Amino acid sequence: MSGRFRTGVALVAAAIGLGVLAAPTSAAEQEAEQVPTTGCGQAVANPGTTTVEHLTSGGIEREYRIYVPARYNPHRQYPVVLSYHGHGRTAEYQEELSGFSGSDVIAVYPQGVTGTDGKSAWTGAPYSAPVDDVRFTGDLLTSLQHRMCVDPARIYAAGKSNGGGFVGVLACRMADRIAAFAPVSGAFYPQGGACHPSRKVALLDFHGTADTTIPYTGNPAKGLPSIPDWLAGWADRDRCFPYPVSISPVRNVVTQWWPGCSLVHFRVEGAGHVWPSTRPNNDSDTPTAIDATPVILQFFKAHRL
Repeated sequence: MSGRFRTGVALVAAAIGLGVLAAPTSAAEQEAEQVPTTGCGQAVANPGTTTVEHLTSGGIEREYRIYVPARYNPHRQYPVVLSYHGHGRTAEYQEELSGFSGSDVIAVYPQGVTGTDGKSAWTGAPYSAPVDDVRFTGDLLTSLQHRMCVDPARIYAAGKSNGGGFVGVLACRMADRIAAFAPVSGAFYPQGGACHPSRKVALLDFHGTADTTIPYTGNPAKGLPSIPDWLAGWADRDRCFPYPVSISPVRNVVTQWWPGCSLVHFRVEGAGHVWPSTRPNNDSDTPTAIDATPVILQFFKAHRL
């Protein structure tokens, strides 16, 4: 395990240890919010591998990739991590980029529908197709819970760029079913609609200050907010202390968290439109000072409905 890996995980662990992350909802709230899992006890084909599966949602056949842990036990409940690709990308690309497969989670990589510009996209962007990706996400989760041993209190969503923006949409509209959210280099267009989550949301965000695709300082012509303004919106919704605590124990990474809630941000100085990684990945040949994926998994592990 590299020093940078340990430091990245420690940053989130420090936030948890300082008590700045919100407590889980009560057992009564869990009961009301969760969809029952009925898939425990059923065998799963090809554990330890990624397979391509299909689902009809809203009258449209949808596709997704799914990885089930190699030692999958049908009598043990597993967390689910949804990982959404960026504009013009594929589920296969996102699986390689985010690297959740191989972890002790059911990792799911949905495939977006071709949008108005001929490229794959998710709801919440000006170029997305007229489909309901929020409904697709709900239908996909219900299908998984009918067939697999899913822990309904440990369902999570991460995504890159347009996929990260869609994770923001899910945080607004599916907080009753998804425990925590992690957008990376997120594109938070106004087309995502009004945001009125049903509860305080656990949210971890990464963004590079040199991102020219989705600028850190925003793009008013496209309706994109600055990342600090977008985070301030969540701090207000979640009733956090309005000003974040900032530390920078790793060079070129500033970690911020808002006391009183579960809002954490990693500002990666000099990083472009990337999924941060200390090794070259299919986003960039230039490593960053932090690995996003293990930090996201640590954050998810700390939160449940």
